[in-house]
Amino acid sequence: MTTVLTPASPLTAADRCDRCGAQAYLRVVLASGGELLFCAHHGRKFEPELKKIAVEIQDESGRLGGTSATANDDER
Repeated sequence: MTTVLTPASPLTAADRCDRCGAQAYLRVVLASGGELLFCAHHGRKFEPELKKIAVEIQDESGRLGGTSATANDDER
């Protein structure tokens, strides 16, 4: 039997932190096949423990710093 791993889809505003309910920016895939979602704050807080149990960590917290306060002309 062959197992094919598909890349995780990007996190959206509908994905919520399992700890506090804020928008999730980290997806932690566990060896059991389950996953946990965390906001950037709780992802940083629990990072040392998560690295011990995670098969994969999808970190999209970098999107937080790239937001512009003004819209480009093509976005208007």
